[in-house]
Amino acid sequence: MTLPSNRRPFTTSDPQLAPVAEKVFAGERLGFQDALALYRSHDIFAVGWMANHLRENLHGDIAYFNVNRHINPTNVCVAACRLCAFGRKKDSPGAYTMALEEAWAAAASGYSEAVTEFHIVGGLHPDLPLQYFLDLVRGLKERFPQVHIKAFTMVEVSFLARRAKLTVRETLEKLRDAGVDSLPGGGAEIFASRVRHIICDHKIDGDEWLETARTAHLLGLKSNATMLYGHVENDEDRVDHLLKLRALQDETHGFQTFIPLAFHPDHTPLEHLPRTTGMMDLRQIAVSRLLLDNFPHIKAYWQMMTPQIAQVALRFGADDIDGTVVEEKIYHDAGATTPQGMRRQDLVRIIRQAGCQPFERDTLYREVTRTEDTFTIAV
Repeated sequence: MTLPSNRRPFTTSDPQLAPVAEKVFAGERLGFQDALALYRSHDIFAVGWMANHLRENLHGDIAYFNVNRHINPTNVCVAACRLCAFGRKKDSPGAYTMALEEAWAAAASGYSEAVTEFHIVGGLHPDLPLQYFLDLVRGLKERFPQVHIKAFTMVEVSFLARRAKLTVRETLEKLRDAGVDSLPGGGAEIFASRVRHIICDHKIDGDEWLETARTAHLLGLKSNATMLYGHVENDEDRVDHLLKLRALQDETHGFQTFIPLAFHPDHTPLEHLPRTTGMMDLRQIAVSRLLLDNFPHIKAYWQMMTPQIAQVALRFGADDIDGTVVEEKIYHDAGATTPQGMRRQDLVRIIRQAGCQPFERDTLYREVTRTEDTFTIAV
């Protein structure tokens, strides 16, 4: 089967992809059965070709990255998710909680004039009040006023709201007023209740995650969205997850980036499961780009899928390779063997070697222009 495109002919040996390809090249929205065909096709290169076609239509040869710093103020968590190697009970070995001064010092230790974003997530601490997190953000804003603060997942926001006896909206308003600029996309895992009961039954359910994101978007806060794949979910669960995100994006237009996250089983109660393969990682990137037609960006998170697979993903639908990070704890506690941080020049090299043009962005995807000792952000 051959279909024309605006660049070169598309071919596939999989007849199940023919009707999907017709929709893709006609600019039509894909449905549930189309997505299943993409997941189950033996022709991974055809799936990637279609995704790259959409990527190039949206972004040309540009690949985005940023200079960021991860901060995890505590790993103490009341949940006992089977997917997690990061969280600890508060009296367990390895448990930690930063005093505010420690958290601010941690931010400063990985800070340079190049950093444009602090990415802040942590455990669901049973004792830390909402005020701790408000003071944490205010202190960062006072010390680093030019740095965008992307902080607290939907799960954390919901937990803080319950502990403070506030609504989610009231909690988000307080966080926004303290200096939170946007929210990360973690904690979504898989929305299907069957799967959540197995891997993260101590967290809010999928509907609550979506409702918290909806509320954040209506308050003017942008966010990312994620999906954790490669554990006990099936193809139908993944498609359901993606379509629910797409439906909310139709409503709010508040999601900036979708990040597929490969499950790392090491040091978790699910460590008997195999790791994802490069083929699975690339297929997930491609299906995400093809199904999430209203998401501006798809991220190949190099910390989880390795820089090498992330490079290839830039030709399978991804247009963003994430940032320098400096120190990443959550996935490395689960056995990730990638570097905990990467230099700006290394990200630029990886992108160029993939045949793309590096575009340094801030969190809101505005262009960052650098001189020798400072930067400016296009507005």
